[in-house]
Amino acid sequence: MSLINVGRLELETVTYGKPGAPAILLIQGLGTPLTRWPASLAEHLTDAGFRVIAFDNRDAGLSTRMDALGLPDIKRLMSIPPFSWPLPSMLPTLPIPYTLADMAGDAVALLDALHIEAAHIVGASLGGMIAQLLAAYYPNRCLSLTSIMSSSGNPLLPPPTTTALHALFAPLPVARDESALIEDCIWRQKVLMSPGYPTSDEELRAMFTAEYRRAGFHPRSVLRQLATLLTAGDRRPLLMTIRVPAMVLHGADDPLINTACGRDTAASIPGAEFCAIPGMAHDFPKALGPTFAKAILTAALRAANG
Repeated sequence: MSLINVGRLELETVTYGKPGAPAILLIQGLGTPLTRWPASLAEHLTDAGFRVIAFDNRDAGLSTRMDALGLPDIKRLMSIPPFSWPLPSMLPTLPIPYTLADMAGDAVALLDALHIEAAHIVGASLGGMIAQLLAAYYPNRCLSLTSIMSSSGNPLLPPPTTTALHALFAPLPVARDESALIEDCIWRQKVLMSPGYPTSDEELRAMFTAEYRRAGFHPRSVLRQLATLLTAGDRRPLLMTIRVPAMVLHGADDPLINTACGRDTAASIPGAEFCAIPGMAHDFPKALGPTFAKAILTAALRAANG
């Protein structure tokens, strides 16, 4: 892993496979580090002859923290009716440190820094939204698109379950020591965990301990990323402009981003394929690494075959 300069930011990046091979760029979700991708995913993709690049988004993992930009007013953003978005005239008056489009620009800047002309773009959850914008705004940089457990931004889509919303917005523990924070992460994650591919408490504890010791605890960074999601608006008009092969994956049991959100994403992208995975919720079960890889490779093969 290494920090790569992309203008005023540094993005922690890891690459797998041969430098000259066709590139696949993996974009993670809300506050999620690159280490959350299943190890088997990179193995399957590199075995298929691809170069895989994963990175920590701005304000996540070991990449640049945007603390100088301040904090967004999340309560105010959530009080605006969803049918009002997007409201470009309002954005300058709202405390939004940066936008989803800015994060898509980060990914393109990383491709520039790595001297990669175009790549197969893969994003999960918030990362799927970033990947969608990259494909729409930078069509010459995107060879194929795979959107995983994400959404189109359509305000008519079903909301998260009450339990999932509680897991996302529940207050942090009073104690802020390592043990308390890790246990807090575990109970929140178990709400989003795939019922058909459960992860043991021991595995979750090991994962969150490694993440905490790698990059620490930065709840303000998550709030800034959350603001990008809340102000992203309805992306369907942009999705309709995408012309690269696209694959949309979604858990059939996702409590946070309903499966209907994935179906709507696929319906909005011309020629996109949709796959609902039984037993999958809103996480990255190790057992589904090969499934994710197969979907990504299917889109990449469609791109190669024109």
